[in-house]
Amino acid sequence: MGNGFDSIAQSSYWLIQGRDLFLFLHLLGTVCFLYIVARRLRPLLAAQRDFRFDRPLARLGRVAQYWLAQWRHPRYRLAGAIHILIFAGFLILAARAFTLLAMGVSDRFAGEASGGWYAAVRAYASTVVFLCMVVAAIRRLAFRPARYPRSADAIFLLGLIALLMAADAVFEAAGGAFYARQGREMGREAPLSLIWACQNLFASLPPASLRGLRLGAYLAHELTFFFLLCYRPFGIQFHVETSLFSIYFAKLERERLKPVRWGMPDDAIDKLDSLGVKKLEDFTWKHILDFYSCADCGRCADQCPANAAGRPLAPRALTAKARDYVFGHYPVFGRPADGQSFIGGVFSEDEIWSCTTCGACEAECPLLVEYIDKIVDLRRGLVDDGKAPQALHKPLKSLESRGNPFGKLEKKRADWARGAARVVNGNRVETLYFADSITSYDDRMQSIGRAAAGILGRLGEDFGILGPAERDSGHDVRRYGEETLFMALRDHNMEAIRASGARRIVTADPHAYNALKHDYSGAPPVEHISQVAARAVRTGWLRLNPVDGGVYTYHDPCYLGRHNGVYDDPRDVLDSIPGLRRVEMKRCRDRSFCCGGGGLALFYEPPERERMGVLRVRMAAEAGANVIVTACPFCMANLEDAIKSAGLEGQMTAIDLAELVERQMVS
Repeated sequence: MGNGFDSIAQSSYWLIQGRDLFLFLHLLGTVCFLYIVARRLRPLLAAQRDFRFDRPLARLGRVAQYWLAQWRHPRYRLAGAIHILIFAGFLILAARAFTLLAMGVSDRFAGEASGGWYAAVRAYASTVVFLCMVVAAIRRLAFRPARYPRSADAIFLLGLIALLMAADAVFEAAGGAFYARQGREMGREAPLSLIWACQNLFASLPPASLRGLRLGAYLAHELTFFFLLCYRPFGIQFHVETSLFSIYFAKLERERLKPVRWGMPDDAIDKLDSLGVKKLEDFTWKHILDFYSCADCGRCADQCPANAAGRPLAPRALTAKARDYVFGHYPVFGRPADGQSFIGGVFSEDEIWSCTTCGACEAECPLLVEYIDKIVDLRRGLVDDGKAPQALHKPLKSLESRGNPFGKLEKKRADWARGAARVVNGNRVETLYFADSITSYDDRMQSIGRAAAGILGRLGEDFGILGPAERDSGHDVRRYGEETLFMALRDHNMEAIRASGARRIVTADPHAYNALKHDYSGAPPVEHISQVAARAVRTGWLRLNPVDGGVYTYHDPCYLGRHNGVYDDPRDVLDSIPGLRRVEMKRCRDRSFCCGGGGLALFYEPPERERMGVLRVRMAAEAGANVIVTACPFCMANLEDAIKSAGLEGQMTAIDLAELVERQMVS
C-alpha cells in the first residue's frame, strides 16, 4: 500500500507522486481562480466612485446580521431553511476543506480517521448539505416556484456541491472501513450520516479496493473543489464570494437617495457632460458588485408590485440582464461582445419607468442588493437625453414654471386651508405644516390637509403654512430623474422654511415627509401627522370617540413605512379608537403592497395587466375589511379609484388617518 494507507501525499497516481500532482493542481486552481476574479474586477475599476468606507463597526454589524445570521432568509420558510442549513454546513466544513487540500501535499495532516464530537458534527454537516442539494434540485425540477427562473446552471451547481460532499464522505468512509477491518471502530460516531452509510456499504471490500476508493475520492474532491471554485464567477454562484462584500458595503441609510455623483457639490452638476447612467461604466462599483452578488432567488420580483401588476419590470431580471451584459463586455476569455445598446437593448424604457421606487425589492433581498438608486440613475440618463415619457412633459414643465405638476396658480396654493391654517407671510411660527402639491390643489385631498390642520389646532400647536411661498417638495421629481429641477424646488422651499423660523415641520404626505427628512439638508426635524396624533393619544392630550361598526385595515404607505419605519404609530392611533375592529392584510408593514400612485405616476402609467390599486383593495377584501385607512394622499387617490374599478363601491370605503382622527376627536 505504498507509504501507508493514510498518506495521500506519498501515494502514486499514474506514476506521479501525490504530493507533486496535488501541489500542481492546487497552484493551478488558485492561479486560475485569482486570474478569473481579477478579470471580474475590471468593470468595478472602470465604474464610478462610491463612498462606502465609513462606519466600519456598523457595517460589520450588518455582516453579522445579514450574512452570518442569515437574517432575512426565514421570510421564505422552506427556501430559507434550506439556505440556512447549507450556509451553516459550509461554515462547519470550511476548515475540513482546507485540511483536505493540505493533506495532498503534506503528511502532517495525514493520520487515522479522526473521531470525537467534531468528526460527528462534520459528518452530519456534510450529510445535511448533500440532502439539501438533492431537495433543492428536486424542487427546481419538479416543484419550481414561480419566482425561480429555469436555470440549467443552478442544477449543475447543485450537482457539483453534492458531488463534493459525496467525495468527502467516500474518502472518510473508505478510511473508516479500513480501520474497522483492523478492529478499530473509527467513524462510527455519526449514525445515519452519509459517511456512516458509505462505511457500511464498504465494510466487505478488501483493503486494496478501499485504498483505491479513498485515493479516487480524494482526487474527485480536489478536481471538483477547484472546478467549482473557478466556475462560480461565471454564473449566479459568484455570490458565494461577493455577498459578504456586497453586504458590508451596502447602504447604511437606504432611505437616502444616491447623489448624481459622489463627492460632487450641487453647483458642479451643471458642469458634467452627462448625467445619470447611459452605459455600464456610469454605474458605481458597488452597483456592479450587486450584479455579481444577486443569488437569482427571485424574492425581489415576488414582492415587486409592478411585476405583480404585469408591468415590464422584474427586479431580478434587471440584475440578471445587467450581469450578463457585464460578462459579455468584460469577458474572462475572448473579445468583448458588441452590438447591443445598454438603454433600449439591455433595459427597455418602459422597464425603467415601471418602478414606483416603493422599496419592496430592497426590503426583501437577503443580500441587500440595491435597486432604487440604479433605477433613478437610469432615469437621470434618459431625462438628460430628453427621453422622459411624453405624458410627463406637461407636469414637469408645470413644476418648473408654477412649482406644482397641475399647472395651478401659486396664489391659489393656500385656498385649501379655508381658515383652518394661517399663512406665515413673514411671521414666525413654532411648527410649519407642509401641505405639498396634491393636498394643496386636489379637491379631494384638500380635506386631508384641513383634517391635519384641525388636529394641530386641537392640540394647541402654534403652526402655519407657507401658502404661495411653498413649492412642490420635489420628492418624486428627483426619483423620476430630474435632479436639477429638484434642486431648484428644494432651494426655494428651504429659503421659505428658514424665513418662517419654524423649529419643526409636520406633514400628512409621506413623500414630502421623506424629502424633507432625507433630501433637504439643514431642514428642521420633520414629523408625519400620524406620529403627532400617536404621541397625543398616548399622553392623553387627544381622546377619540367610538366608531359605529365596520372592519378596518391599515394600508402602509411605502414612504412612511418601508422607507422610514413608521408602522406602529398609525396602528396605535387606530387601536385607541373605542369599538374599532382592525385586521391586517396579508401584505402589510415592510411587505406592504404599493398602491402604484407615487407622485408623477398619477400622470404616467406604464403598460400593465392590472392596476396595483385594484390588487390592493382586493387584498383588503380578502382580509375581511370594508374600510381601508391610509396615511398618504397619493394612496388615497389610488385606493378610492381602485375601489370603483374593482366594483366594490358600496362595499368598501377608504379614508385617510388624519380624516378619521379629526372626525372622531372628542369635542
